[in-house]
Amino acid sequence: MNLLLTFSRAIDAVIYAIGRAVIWLTLVVVLISAGNAIIRKTFHFSSNAWLEIQWYLFGAIFLLAAAYTFLKNEHVRVDILSQQLSKRKQIIIEIAGVLFFMLPACLLLVDLSIPFFVQSYVTGEQSSNAGGLVRWPVKLLIPIGFSLLVLAGISHLIKCVAYLAGRGPDPLAPAEGKTAEQLLAEEIAREAKLKETEQRAGE
Repeated sequence: MNLLLTFSRAIDAVIYAIGRAVIWLTLVVVLISAGNAIIRKTFHFSSNAWLEIQWYLFGAIFLLAAAYTFLKNEHVRVDILSQQLSKRKQIIIEIAGVLFFMLPACLLLVDLSIPFFVQSYVTGEQSSNAGGLVRWPVKLLIPIGFSLLVLAGISHLIKCVAYLAGRGPDPLAPAEGKTAEQLLAEEIAREAKLKETEQRAGE
């Protein structure tokens, strides 16, 4: 188990490093989008390459940060029923979900996307738009992104097994304080309470 936990920590370190780097792509996309809009409105000039690089970077953010989001337990969960169960049963359901749904789906997508990328690379596929970019780099993101998700799933499985064996913390707990859903719920509750107070004051 110690060896598996070491392997899990190594996976987490790699994925967290990639996730923290990918976060900065959001700023790059905003700057490119704003710059492109300003140039188009001011100088009446634009290029398909500038538009496509925004799409490519958005794809990179989505695909490369998915594993990071999963490990931080910030992805969307529909857990209305599981919340009524004991923590041990929740972890067992988590293991089943990763083993029978997440990993098979991700592995299938990796298998299907590799030939998709190879064909694009070998043929030197270009965008069909005038002045567009080459297509293989963005297609390469698909197998890379889902491979990272496979690794994240394996790391998560190890943590779940460690928890059941009494060798690790709760793998479903948010990595940093409250989850995004909890913070949003609290914000909505505060706004509702503020509106109610203002309505009473107006009466």
